[in-house]
Amino acid sequence: MPTNYKVLGQAAPAATTNTTLYTVPSATQSVVSTITVCNRSTAQRTFRIAVRPAGETLANQHYVSFDSTIAASDTAAITIGVTLAASDVITVFASSADLTFQAFGSEVS
Repeated sequence: MPTNYKVLGQAAPAATTNTTLYTVPSATQSVVSTITVCNRSTAQRTFRIAVRPAGETLANQHYVSFDSTIAASDTAAITIGVTLAASDVITVFASSADLTFQAFGSEVS
């Protein structure tokens, strides 16, 4: 089973919109080592990160981070080491359109 280390997803979501950052492909497992959140604004912002097993409808139990604050012109690196199965989804949400999210890790297929 080969392991591919890669950028798993990148997103700059519209304000207050749940956006898919990464969906695990079929017949694949993933380990997300780090998620970064970059605030491109000169003002403080908030963000959310959720993990939805098998693409379930977003619900309270899925949040890894909820309305976390990120300072102006700052980047937060969240070392998470979450393991995901095929069709699991990472969803992100930003309080404004000034945030960028990236997920780094590996896929095993």
